[in-house]
Amino acid sequence: NSVGEACTELKREYDQCFNRWFAEKFLRGESAGDPCGQLFKRYQLCVQKAIKEKDIPIEGLEFMGPSKGKTENSS
Repeated sequence: NSVGEACTELKREYDQCFNRWFAEKFLRGESAGDPCGQLFKRYQLCVQKAIKEKDIPIEGLEFMGPSKGKTENSS
């Protein structure tokens, strides 16, 4: 299940798409393209909305994109 009940079906659709792509394409050397990108974006927006609605604190987490002002160490 997803963080938001309304997002669970989108999560399942994305998971199925990704697993199919991974097994049928990526593992066979066909890594070009992003067939699940639009599904992921829809799911991501749904999760972001659910997080805001549930007032879940997410400060310090970077799973929704890079933090502004942070630099990567190049060691």
